[in-house]
Amino acid sequence: MSQGAAHAPRPGGSKLSWAINDARVLTGRYVNHILRQPDEIVTSVMIPTVMLLLFRYMLGGAVDVGSGSYVNFLMPGVLTIGVTLIAVSTTTGVFLDMQEGFVDRFRSMSVLSVAVIIGHVVAAVLRAVIGLTVLIGIGFLVGFRPSANPLQWLGAVLVLLLFATAVAWISALLGQVAKSTAGASGLALIITFLPYASNLFAPTETIAPGLRAFVAHQPVTHVIDSLRALFLDQPLGNSLWLALLWWGGITLVAVPLSARLFRRRFA
Repeated sequence: MSQGAAHAPRPGGSKLSWAINDARVLTGRYVNHILRQPDEIVTSVMIPTVMLLLFRYMLGGAVDVGSGSYVNFLMPGVLTIGVTLIAVSTTTGVFLDMQEGFVDRFRSMSVLSVAVIIGHVVAAVLRAVIGLTVLIGIGFLVGFRPSANPLQWLGAVLVLLLFATAVAWISALLGQVAKSTAGASGLALIITFLPYASNLFAPTETIAPGLRAFVAHQPVTHVIDSLRALFLDQPLGNSLWLALLWWGGITLVAVPLSARLFRRRFA
């Protein structure tokens, strides 16, 4: 895609309006994929649901979380797993678009160069929203009882949206550097592994000392701690600010890096 074709203003509107329209059209394409292939959402819901049921009814009694119920402790971590599972399909989807000639069709057209990536990211966040809504509903069915007020619910939703957006941009970036479909899926596992190496299943202070330092400071732990504090009306401490700094900063780095890599490959 030439720089002129990618950025030249087109008749009938400003450069910004055409850029927004390009991103909207391509987002619609990927949303249609969601409607035609709902298995991606089913997978992102099924795995966290199985883990929720397994730990809620089989292993929850072995974990001491203090005075609260284990399902309330577990649910924020289950939601982060649901978000990170979007990484697999997003990374693979971006890779396939790079390799199968879809992007090449735009080389001679006046299309925003990174609209393809933006479309993938927006569709990924929409998949995450749908999956999270279903997971929260399932959580209520198995005993999840948050004590959050409306403002705290709003804060929790915003944290999850920021997390989903950051994960989607990282996934898109990994899809561009992958060399094969299997490689794209493998790179996505880097992201999907992070919630399992957090305090998802047990309090941080109960983890072995050597691993505890990593768990306490890795970015997904701050998301989980923030969600627990917001959902259960507990003190936030530094968890919210750390979550915002980590995932806001990751997004600010991933967006221009992904756009630059895309332009370099298809200029």
